[in-house]
Amino acid sequence: MKFRSALTALALVVAPGVAVVGTATDAFAVTKISHATATSMFREVGITWSSSGGCSDRNNSTCTSFEQLNLPTAQGAQTLLRATGCALNITGGTETGHASGTYSHWNGYKLDYGKSTCVTNYIKNTFTYIGLRGDGAPQYRSGSGNVYADEGNHWDVLYYNCGGC
Repeated sequence: MKFRSALTALALVVAPGVAVVGTATDAFAVTKISHATATSMFREVGITWSSSGGCSDRNNSTCTSFEQLNLPTAQGAQTLLRATGCALNITGGTETGHASGTYSHWNGYKLDYGKSTCVTNYIKNTFTYIGLRGDGAPQYRSGSGNVYADEGNHWDVLYYNCGGC
């Protein structure tokens, strides 16, 4: 029992904001949702989305898809809208064409939001500046650990969790 508690404490230090349940050998699956479920969640709070191709095909880079989005990512978008009171328009989801990696758009961890003065002011005045990303994008970390990167014409947001939903 003490060994499991030590592992849990270590995991929380290594990955703040990530809940640890079970033993060190358990595999942790993230709940994936469908495009239809995500769009329903977004409509519920007034989040809009758009794509340059006017489509939602996950395998087409000009579309904006939410197929295989992580549930905490969708909940994080809802949390952001509720916290900011700003209009949110999603311009990138789980479609192909984004950078690869574990915490990627394709794997359901990221959303892109169109820039607005309201959202930008909220992020810069509320979250902690943590430096430049490898590609030069300024980054801000929320209190829950999610990371907001200013990519010039949009915000690229990495959701480790739902942001306090």
